[in-house]
Amino acid sequence: MRNKVLLVNFGGPRNLDEVQPFLKELLTDGDVIRTPMPKFVQDLLFTYIAKKRSVKIAEDYQHIGGKSPIFEDTEWLAQSLRGMGYEVLTFHRYLPMTHKAFLDQAPDFIDENTVVFPLFPQFSYATTGSIARWMQENLCRRKSRALSWVKSYSEHKGFIQPYINTISEYLTENNLHQKETMLFFSPHGLPVSYVFQGDIYKKECEKSYKQIMKAFPHAGSVVGYQSQFGKAEWIKPYTNELSESIGSWNKDYPYVVFVPLSFTSDHIETLFEVEQQYVTAVNKSGLKGYRCPALNRRADWLEGVSQIIQEVDLVSTQMLVRSLNQGCPCRGRS
Repeated sequence: MRNKVLLVNFGGPRNLDEVQPFLKELLTDGDVIRTPMPKFVQDLLFTYIAKKRSVKIAEDYQHIGGKSPIFEDTEWLAQSLRGMGYEVLTFHRYLPMTHKAFLDQAPDFIDENTVVFPLFPQFSYATTGSIARWMQENLCRRKSRALSWVKSYSEHKGFIQPYINTISEYLTENNLHQKETMLFFSPHGLPVSYVFQGDIYKKECEKSYKQIMKAFPHAGSVVGYQSQFGKAEWIKPYTNELSESIGSWNKDYPYVVFVPLSFTSDHIETLFEVEQQYVTAVNKSGLKGYRCPALNRRADWLEGVSQIIQEVDLVSTQMLVRSLNQGCPCRGRS
């Protein structure tokens, strides 16, 4: 019985004051933003960029209530797992103000029975891999090597079935029939160069998409990738471009439902980007756009998490950390 869980996630801002440190921690993460610059130069540059961008991003957060739901949803999941008999510790990667408390608790919590469960269904070196590197660099070697990880669960029924249930319930609640509905799956994007360097994220998203669509044989479907940052080419097609040109490819489906394929909790990418940008673009085309919620605090998702923890094969921390010599561009770390 695997009953000791380290639950890890991005950790969105809990208030507007946390937006800037959140962005700084995110943009100075060398597994997320990769450049040929020396580490100290990249950190200086992206600390400045985070400060500039935080003003606009804070405005976006104000539109969704002044905070991200990720932190509270993760803590709800942790508390619910405790109610099922698990010992649980949480880690919020981009909330640096929480890291000291985590590091104070981690040495006593982590042992050879600890399973790390990332709230990222599809593996990427920029998500789960980034957290694995953080653990390797901030925990003592013995504790880092004691961790066993759920690498991904992109096709596991514990993830797939709750998403099928979420979509089915949403269609029923809104009186939408499959034959009239285009399911627009919109996972987070990733630079193409990362895929060339061996990141399996795009393939994992495609696996999830195919499994979910088995339950909706009469609906239309498409996959687009959202949230591009910077000038580099990202995985295509882009959600924003598909949304704006939907009249030319939609095949006469009057209803378009956005499904946040790579998100287990709603946050700014779904509540603001999808809700207020992509749905708006679809509506302007004369169609009717909708945003299906993520899994959030569903009971079947909680059961699915427990099932995944017990059933999947586990891997070591070292297996999830991207080699600094793996492809180019990349950068070293001091």
